Amino acid sequence: MTSEAPRPPEPGAVPDLAALTKVVARQRAELDRLHESAAASVVLERAKGAVMARTGCSSDAAHEELQRRAEDGRRTLLEECWITLADLGPQEHTVAQPPPAAEVTDDPLRSAPLPAEPDGAALARFGRALVRAGGPRDLARCLLDHLPPDTGADAVLIFARQPAGGLELIGHAGVDDLLVQQWSRVPPLTGLAALAALDAGEARWLEDLQEDRRHHVLIGDHRWRTRAWLPVTTGRPADVVIGVLRRREGPFSPEVRRHLLAAARLCAGPLRMFGIRQDRAVGAPTEAVRTVFERLPGAAVLLTPLRGPSGDVEDFRVDAATTDASDAVGRIGRELVGLRFLECWPVTAEEPLWQGCLSTLDSGQPYESEPFARQDIVAGVAELATYSTRVARLGDGLVVNWNRHDPSDRQEQRLADVQRLGNLGWANWHLVSGEVNWSSQVFAIFDRDPARGAVPLEGLPGLALPEDEPALARAVAGLTRQGRPCDVPFRIAARDGIRHLRAVAEAVPDDRGTPVEVHGFVQDVTAQRSAELALVVSERAVLTQHGVLQAERTVAARLQDALLPLPKQPVRLAGLRVDIAYLPAQSGLNVGGDWFSAIELPDGDALFVVGDVAGHGVDAVAAMALLRFTAKGMVITGSSLTGALGRLNALLLHSRDPHGTATMVLARYNPRERRLVWAQAGHPPPLLLRDGKARYLDRPFGILLGAGDGARYEEAECRLAPGDRLVLYTDGLVERPSESIDRGLDRLARAAAVPDAGGSASLDGLLGALLEPERRDDVCVLDIRVPAEGEQSEDERSEDRQRQTGQSQDGPAAR
Repeated sequence: MTSEAPRPPEPGAVPDLAALTKVVARQRAELDRLHESAAASVVLERAKGAVMARTGCSSDAAHEELQRRAEDGRRTLLEECWITLADLGPQEHTVAQPPPAAEVTDDPLRSAPLPAEPDGAALARFGRALVRAGGPRDLARCLLDHLPPDTGADAVLIFARQPAGGLELIGHAGVDDLLVQQWSRVPPLTGLAALAALDAGEARWLEDLQEDRRHHVLIGDHRWRTRAWLPVTTGRPADVVIGVLRRREGPFSPEVRRHLLAAARLCAGPLRMFGIRQDRAVGAPTEAVRTVFERLPGAAVLLTPLRGPSGDVEDFRVDAATTDASDAVGRIGRELVGLRFLECWPVTAEEPLWQGCLSTLDSGQPYESEPFARQDIVAGVAELATYSTRVARLGDGLVVNWNRHDPSDRQEQRLADVQRLGNLGWANWHLVSGEVNWSSQVFAIFDRDPARGAVPLEGLPGLALPEDEPALARAVAGLTRQGRPCDVPFRIAARDGIRHLRAVAEAVPDDRGTPVEVHGFVQDVTAQRSAELALVVSERAVLTQHGVLQAERTVAARLQDALLPLPKQPVRLAGLRVDIAYLPAQSGLNVGGDWFSAIELPDGDALFVVGDVAGHGVDAVAAMALLRFTAKGMVITGSSLTGALGRLNALLLHSRDPHGTATMVLARYNPRERRLVWAQAGHPPPLLLRDGKARYLDRPFGILLGAGDGARYEEAECRLAPGDRLVLYTDGLVERPSESIDRGLDRLARAAAVPDAGGSASLDGLLGALLEPERRDDVCVLDIRVPAEGEQSEDERSEDRQRQTGQSQDGPAAR
């Protein structure tokens, strides 16, 4: 190959995709050129071999002869090769004698030069393109693509003559699938222009649609206004005809006619190489055999296997058919002869019938299918019928026949299907004669050998388990004495275990009202009964578990309420107004582990805590209580916020549940300096609202509690101003299923920034705007407000009143 390989890029360099694309394109073009050159070499060598067989000359002399002929006819060497291959007769592969001079010079295409440009160039391009055609269909497409525009060709059809005289469509281009299906096989009709062209060995030019319709059978619909049928000789006589169809009206010009004839001549070589000629197969059935099949009743076909290059059967040819045989598109009887089996019944390839045909062909053992339903058309009305198929070997072929079941057979089959699917069987007892009849399914249900016979009605209770025998005996007595119908369940002992059965029966009385016959059915309901018992056990287990969970929820809720009482009024701490909200989850039976604390420390500072323990239930409530009271105690006794978080982390690691975790935020407010110091352990950051704008405080470092030893925590500081608002919350306020927490944080910031009238209603409005009706997690919120300048004195007076009343800062007013 002439393309250069791209140089490797420098280390770290970005590949030049445009350059790589150009290299790939050059290499692909070079590969296509080599493939075309190799294919052209094959055509040239075969043409040289044909000349050597005719003249007995050497290889070099044959090449010179082909070159001379091409120059004399003003053709390319490849065109001359195609024409030479098309001229091969049936015996010319072995006869090495020169042909008469007339055989070379009488052909008008060989003796006359090809048309001048551009037709000559078009034929040359067509000759080069032919080497890439892999079959008749490729050839049709190649011809349509390479005909000059002035020919006006819109479609190309290639037909091969069949042994019976009809035509088979072997290649097409420019037509739809419906036309291909309609004209895939053409019987030898009188007035068919394509057959007339083959018989006469001359082209037929149909240039007047109205006139042509009166004299010819036209292939294709009336959209094609003009047609040309060009015979192609791939043997003796001509056996392939090429049709060129046009939508334009008017005659074919002399130049167009000469070009089409020359192009058809070039097609002969590839067609001969494809080997499409249909010779009569050795051992093919005679007309007498087909006549015998036509006299046979029912639907049957005689098939001959068609094997591929590997020797495997690829399809079957229909060599004879009965008049009742019909395929998927409605062709019947002799219309099926010569067609492929999979062409007539394409769905067979995916059905057991195909494997049955192959098995019968190999082993000789007949194959019979299971009954199947098929829709027939009877007097124009669709009717669903039941068939079975049988395949038998006949010589080297197969006979396939479809047997239609009559209505009584279908009813019997349906009854058997109902008994099998419903796991039930019918039974009949004649009380006078003592005759008993059971269906085969009843023997299977009772796990009884049919050789032992059926059981009389009075002996039926003896088959049941001892505890069920009395009830069954009473039901049988009511049937035989009073003629009372029964529907009674009972159990039997079978080899595979206990079976639950159901017997339903009624009596037939004589003219005096005395029961003389009993008929009914027995059904095996073991699977249904087992499912019912399992359902009862499951329902009991669910009810028990529900009660346990409900009791646990009640205990946890009471424990949580005792440990975390919710104040009914806003809390005043260190000059701040604190609104508190706690909302439990709305779904599930478990109680969560969210908690809060808001207390005033001995030095006058305020401590705010919000936390969330992972999990639900009593264990979560216990862990919440442990962390809540321990955190307050540590800070009250002088621990720093980070020191308290570190000890709480160690405490959680060594608690009853070593795998438990929790998140927490601790904040300490100094009212004299309006300074807020806070730390967090894996918790969402507080939201600060100032001058109508909302922003989240930058989180100091800190991982969630219980994650591991040696955890490190840091503090952050924030100066609050009059009118500021600080919101501490748990993740239940911002998290929603199937969305990131960042979207929830943005939603909280937008909702909190909406102006309000102040007071506790603002927190209620915030919760109403954010929470969904069905929540999966608890929500805990501390809404802390710094009074504006005009509200400061009132806050101080309120704090003085609280101190004077001696109210506890960790009681209902401060949590």
